[in-house]
Parts: sequence; structure tokens; C-alpha cells
Amino acid sequence: MDTTHINIRYNELATTDCCLSCGTAAILSNAQPGEVCIDLGSGKGTDAIRLSENVGDTGFVYGVDISDGMIASANKMAQKLEVKNVLFIQSDLESISIPSDTANLIISNCTINHVANKNAVWKEIYRVLKKDGRFVISDIYSTSRIAEEYRNDPVAIAECWAGAILKDEYLQIIEEAGFQNTRIIEESSPYAKGKTEVVSFTIAGEKGIKCTCNN
Repeated sequence: MDTTHINIRYNELATTDCCLSCGTAAILSNAQPGEVCIDLGSGKGTDAIRLSENVGDTGFVYGVDISDGMIASANKMAQKLEVKNVLFIQSDLESISIPSDTANLIISNCTINHVANKNAVWKEIYRVLKKDGRFVISDIYSTSRIAEEYRNDPVAIAECWAGAILKDEYLQIIEEAGFQNTRIIEESSPYAKGKTEVVSFTIAGEKGIKCTCNN
């Protein structure tokens, strides 16, 4: 997938009323006072600011987005609301500009499906989580392969399904990254998009301990 199309489209949407969100990860995440949280694909900052209220003055939230337009909109909102415990960072998700073992919780709403190298994203999620960290992520999967004609289609990108992959493939990537107890906590009925059907779902899991021993 050509990320240039994504950047242009999302910079345009940064000045509209579009929420660019397909899920309820922030609501379902149960962020606790004092926790450090990361919102991947933070957009205009709505979910990150919601999390900042949940974690309170002793906690902190990082919002990560690839679009400079979205980062600018999020910073403007945080300043307007005088939110002090949030920082918005422009970064690729395949190489998140946050140190390892930082976060108790990572959330994301309809963002990872946009990234071509999803394996790299999930390895980064594993890296930046603390050893007892967890994720709650809403995203999209497809019931059959997305036709190539939709991969760089601006409308399909904005509707958050152009980069969707199969459910089994998605869950395997998470398992290979090292996560345990992965479970689906919300799942929609399939709905038609392009030449296939897609499903919105919210998944949760915990950082496991990777075994490096030889059997």
C-alpha cells in the first residue's frame, strides 16, 4: 500500500468533522489511574484525551500518528482543553518513536489495517509494552482477499478497509509477535465493501514472555 495516498487523505480529513474511528477500544480498555497509555493512530486526539482523563495526573498518554495534519489538530485540542498529561508524536507505526517497556496499555482504532507491514507493527506493540502490558485494539478484517484495485483507492482508505487482511492471518501475526490470551471482545456482522465483505472487531491480549530456549 502506498502510504503517500494515506498521508494526503488524512491531512485533508484533519480539518473535517470525520472521526476516523471504527471501534470502541478506548472505552473498553479500562485504563487505570497512574497508567501509561499509547493510542496508535491517534488522529485528532479524542481517544488519547479520553484516556488522559482516566489515568489522571499520575498517568500519561502518548498519541502516535503518521499525519502532521492530525498531530497539529490533536495538539490544538489538547491546548484548548488544557490537558497536560498527553504528548502527540508523529511516527510510523512500523518503528514507533517511543522507548521499549514504556506502556501499560496500547489502544488503536481502525489504524493497523492501513499499514502494509503489519508484522512490524505488532512487534513494535510488543516492544513498547511493559512486561505485564496489554492491548485493546479495534480494527477491520476481510472475509476474502481485498482486490488490488482498492489498495490505494482514497475512498476505501478513508473507510478503513483498503488494507484489511483475513481474520486467521491477523490473529496469527499477533501470536507470532509473542502475545498471549488474545481474544475477540466485540465483532460485527460482515458487511459488503468493494468485491468482498469486511468485519469490524475489537481484540485484547497481554504481553507474554517469548521463549528463546532450545527444546
